[in-house]
Amino acid sequence: MSEQKIRADIIATDNEKRSSALKADYDALGAKLSRDGIDIDAITEKVGTFFVAVPSWGVGTGGTRFARFPGIGEPRNIFDKLDDCAVIHQLTQATPTVSLHIPWDKVDDPRQLKTRADALGLGFDAMNSNTFSDAPGQEHSYKYGSLSHTDAATRQQAIEHNIECIEIGEAIGSKALTVWIGDGSNFPGQTNFTRSFERYLASMKAIYKRLPNDWRIFSEHKMYEPAFYSTVVQDWGTNYLIATELGEKAYCLVDLGHHAPNVNIEMIVARLIQFKKLGGFHFNDSKYGDDDLDAGSIDPYRLFLVFNELVDAAHRRAEDFHPTHMIDQSHNVTDPIESLIRSANEIRRAYAQALIVDRRALESYQEANDALMASETLKLAFRTDVEPILAMARLKAGGAIDPIAAYRASGYREKVGKERPAVAGGSGGIV
Repeated sequence: MSEQKIRADIIATDNEKRSSALKADYDALGAKLSRDGIDIDAITEKVGTFFVAVPSWGVGTGGTRFARFPGIGEPRNIFDKLDDCAVIHQLTQATPTVSLHIPWDKVDDPRQLKTRADALGLGFDAMNSNTFSDAPGQEHSYKYGSLSHTDAATRQQAIEHNIECIEIGEAIGSKALTVWIGDGSNFPGQTNFTRSFERYLASMKAIYKRLPNDWRIFSEHKMYEPAFYSTVVQDWGTNYLIATELGEKAYCLVDLGHHAPNVNIEMIVARLIQFKKLGGFHFNDSKYGDDDLDAGSIDPYRLFLVFNELVDAAHRRAEDFHPTHMIDQSHNVTDPIESLIRSANEIRRAYAQALIVDRRALESYQEANDALMASETLKLAFRTDVEPILAMARLKAGGAIDPIAAYRASGYREKVGKERPAVAGGSGGIV
């Protein structure tokens, strides 16, 4: 049995207080869905087998370019991070894998990571490289770029770092590498757009050659930041070109916060599915840009619309459709564990709502050009409170009916606060 960071009796006691109300709510929702020909138990089973990876960096306090405000009991190293990730999965039963970021999660022997993760009942999702900031002791700086840098030695350093990430991933059971770069320019004329992209493609091809046969590589686009005039991989079109240029093991990763304002992200998802290049997601939410807020906290309808495309693709058995799902968010004013718990549940909520869309009715309204009823069909599913389905899926899997309440009752944050020394705050010096 996996090591449990929160005592089972704490979860059981909290569940006991809520079980009768859950049963009543579940039965009522089941009766409502049954009138529309939907089997609530079948939906619950699907929701219970939908998983999303948590980012190792997500369990620490994030910040802004202005300042960072550390929280109580911040993880000191990757092993503390794994403990925190295990808490999230124990309570939600939705996050069995962790996505690592190198060099921050690097250890002398990667087998130590595998051993500890196995003990906690966790696995590893995609590896993430860092060529957007300089690591201590790094010979060449990424101030003016990494994989697209004008200097060949700097590009080679970035290539070798990504290959190192693959090697670490092989040792711990990962099957994918995610590459995001901050390369770009802040002034017109600073870089040659074409030559910069040529250098990037050449570097990615060198990384791709080292990719194991059963691995995939995900390129991640971002509209702006840290470069604001231009970025090398700025949108999904460029991302698609990269995946096509590299080969069949290359796919596009969609981060919900990496697009221009008002971009139709769900349509981008549909296009990438159609042309067999959707690799996966970094789920978060935003008001202005790459805010990295909890998933569904700003625009839950957009999250639902993204899942509507995913469920539609699964429903029609789209070819080469097997996206990965990962949370990517940071936290400056909330407990990171609580925010990740909430995001995992909101992602499952959007999935459950998309599962109950009447697809036959939707298609008929679309074919008849009945805009109002097509829209209403989606809104009907979105307005349905599927919380009893989410809670029942957690309960059946051994999780908590109310995971945040159980987490707070456990005193876990206070406990690790006594074990882990306080971390000093920091500022970017921006005024």
